[in-house]
Amino acid sequence: MRRNWAARLREITIEGMRALVLENEHLRVTVLADKGGDVVEFLHKPSDTDLVWLSPQGLRRPLPPQAADDVGAFVDHYEGGWQEVFPNGGAPSVYRGARLAQHGEVAGLPWSVEVLTDSAREVAVRLAVRTRRLPYRVEKTFRLASGTAALEVEGRVTNEGAVALHAMWGHHLAYGRPFLRPGARIRVPEGVTVIPHATSIDPQGRRAAELFTVPPPGSPSDIVYLTGFDKGWYEVESQVGLRVDWDATVMPYLWLWQELGASTDWPWWGRAYVVGLEPFSSMPTDGLAAAVDNGTAMLLGPAQSRTSRLRVEVIG
Repeated sequence: MRRNWAARLREITIEGMRALVLENEHLRVTVLADKGGDVVEFLHKPSDTDLVWLSPQGLRRPLPPQAADDVGAFVDHYEGGWQEVFPNGGAPSVYRGARLAQHGEVAGLPWSVEVLTDSAREVAVRLAVRTRRLPYRVEKTFRLASGTAALEVEGRVTNEGAVALHAMWGHHLAYGRPFLRPGARIRVPEGVTVIPHATSIDPQGRRAAELFTVPPPGSPSDIVYLTGFDKGWYEVESQVGLRVDWDATVMPYLWLWQELGASTDWPWWGRAYVVGLEPFSSMPTDGLAAAVDNGTAMLLGPAQSRTSRLRVEVIG
């Protein structure tokens, strides 16, 4: 039965793409089933604050849906939001003859949809996709219960091949205005260590300032990797608070990416003000082959699955 109260679920179309809206008294979450299962809205209704970063270029339907193997194909259709990253993280990479895309393959593919629960108490939908260049099946289930300001995401990846295969698995969670603002604080557990990326991604050099205070527009871009989590969590303190919890045994790294307007060439043209806080199985952002070389890539045997959980909650 259609409801306009408590937990509810809608199917809509955005730019010709199938999308799902999970909503309750506190949150409205919009998921693009036809484009990677991307979360393109995470709206905290009491404060009218959307936490996701939206790219200035807007949302573009990738035509035709494909597992392209260059950076441009990803960026051309990158609307911001939150992406599932699998089986390659960061730059394009070649793995056992397969050319893998920037953050690919699944971010550019349409996912199937199965409604698991649709009641006033809870709504839940399962999205699923098979990669095209490696024999993987990926599932993720979104759950939103009435009366909470928390979204639960359950993920599962399965090697459907006959040989053991590596992968990188992550959640590309990108935060922007109006939620993100200069001076916002990022909190992580004590004892976490920071591993700088091997080279600077900004022509101005590395950031020398405190990494856990969001700087003003125009500050240098950077990416670092945090590790040493006994439990996977972080909080962001801004005009509303955010807490993210995840299984650090599956994703022991947190990528901290900051693009704050200092990049004035392609693809940002000085228009981006975004911070990514991204739980990941592996590092670095140089792609799967690099993660295999440094020993951080996941390894799944034939018919083996791995599961993960992610919880995103507005607090305070």
